[in-house]
Amino acid sequence: MPVIVVANPKGGVGKSTFATNLAGYYARSGHKVMLGDTDVQQSSRAWLALRPPGLPPINAWEIAGDTVVRPPRGTTHVVLDTPAGLDGERLEAVLRIADRVIVPLQASMFDILATQAFLEKMMARRTRAKIGVLGMRVNSRTRAAEQLAHYVGQLGLPVLGYLRETQNYVQLAAHGTTLWDVAPSRVERDIAQWDAILAWLEA
Repeated sequence: MPVIVVANPKGGVGKSTFATNLAGYYARSGHKVMLGDTDVQQSSRAWLALRPPGLPPINAWEIAGDTVVRPPRGTTHVVLDTPAGLDGERLEAVLRIADRVIVPLQASMFDILATQAFLEKMMARRTRAKIGVLGMRVNSRTRAAEQLAHYVGQLGLPVLGYLRETQNYVQLAAHGTTLWDVAPSRVERDIAQWDAILAWLEA
């Protein structure tokens, strides 16, 4: 049962957007997926409350306080959304159960610098989880994307891909839905950007 942690101590980088859409992908693929949320804002839980009942189910993973434990039996995939400022005991608890850690990161130098210590800490910890960085709200053909890839490459981490800035994610989130819950023709460009990310997760 893979546990995919979506983490970055900086807020506003798109963690919940990515986590909810990843959970939606697994649900559409027929898996019994749980979406956990360790953020006090409970953004992912609020999104689940909006999800229409006729769509493939995504179960909420109840997490009490700072305690992060294995999910119930029968679960096939776990996606864990995490808060800004993730550090200390909560970070340690999350990393103990993680199989993959995806770090959403925008391509601005301010975001990169704000995330640098977090990435270095995870690398130094030598967690068993595989770690990858995901470029958020960035055009892969821009200089900003090149700078992001250069920086991440210096740390020895892969850039899994780039998700463009689009209103599709905003509009879908407002209804508790994901890219995988609407007609493919409506989100064709966005789904194509997920191919490399999903391949890394499933490798």
